[in-house]
Amino acid sequence: MSTPDSFEQNTFKAEVTREGKTVEVVVPDSLDAEPRIDKYLTRFYPEDAASRTKVQRSIRTGHIKVNGDDVQKSYSVQPRDEIVFRLIRKPPIQADPEPIPLDILHEDNDLLVVNKSAGMVVHPAPGHRSGTLVHALLHHVDGESVAADDEPEAANDEAVGLSMVNALPAYPDHPVVRPGIVHRLDKGTSGLLVVAKRDRAHQPLAEQFKAHTVDRRYRALVWGHLDPPSGTIRGAIGRDPNHRQRMAVVPEEQGKHAVTHYETVEHHPNTSAVTFQLETGRTHQIRVHISHQHHPIVGDPKYGGRSIRYGTQNGPRKARFQQIFETLSHPALHAYRLGFTHPISGETMHFETDPPDDWQRVREQLRNDNRQ
Repeated sequence: MSTPDSFEQNTFKAEVTREGKTVEVVVPDSLDAEPRIDKYLTRFYPEDAASRTKVQRSIRTGHIKVNGDDVQKSYSVQPRDEIVFRLIRKPPIQADPEPIPLDILHEDNDLLVVNKSAGMVVHPAPGHRSGTLVHALLHHVDGESVAADDEPEAANDEAVGLSMVNALPAYPDHPVVRPGIVHRLDKGTSGLLVVAKRDRAHQPLAEQFKAHTVDRRYRALVWGHLDPPSGTIRGAIGRDPNHRQRMAVVPEEQGKHAVTHYETVEHHPNTSAVTFQLETGRTHQIRVHISHQHHPIVGDPKYGGRSIRYGTQNGPRKARFQQIFETLSHPALHAYRLGFTHPISGETMHFETDPPDDWQRVREQLRNDNRQ
């Protein structure tokens, strides 16, 4: 058993010893308060932002003992308490090959171009440990499993079948496993992605995205009619200060510079079909920019697209749109065009796909909006 840690000793005046993942603490007589045990033990992990949640999980599963007994998280720590605990950590994020169908438009030794379906997450993350595009890709290339705690030097593109550039966490407790992923689409967005199979292809592709030379165009169904019908939206994008799960247009110094070009291609009574071209690639960029213009994407639950924004609010129309929202369970946004220079051959490559069937059915319904 190791000697007490000096930082803990000086800061908390507690007797602390560690053996493997188990920590023993003797609470000092000088304890000047009686904090809840979850708050008290969190102090021993100041570098871990999620430590309180992990402490509470350990309490629930009986991995924390006080004077030999189980306790509740509401227990108040007392002087001379002897605490033995072990933080229960979730297993590392891992991607195993899964036989999930893929719509592949192009494949060669260095890359693939995939038409991602709406609803598919691109790579594993907390809450999405299976069923992602990466899981499907690993099966397609007959590759090996990849885990967040793999040694970077031990993983290579030949064994995995996908590029390992930036595939593993950049720092501890960063739950990222993304072999082959050069760029991403939101879970609810369908359309084209280029995937690097070899390390030698990944960096040149990434440089093209960074230089904004990749041709990326999207089709969307939006609420209302944009004025002017074609133009450019500029506005820095950052975390929404009022809704931390969303992004928002924020002051330039608080976000990342973002530019979106748009062109209306079809007017409906209360909606429009619009083409977007990205000049930059920020999180939720199109969804945030167009919502900021008060024309959110139809069906977008995060940015106000699943309520009737234009036209009458009578019962029959509400019922029709409820049916539309059930038909389209995701934002009506599709990445229909992708163009880039092949990183090895130098060939100029362009790909296009039509929006998915549910997108097309909803467009037909929107064309007839307000018709009895």
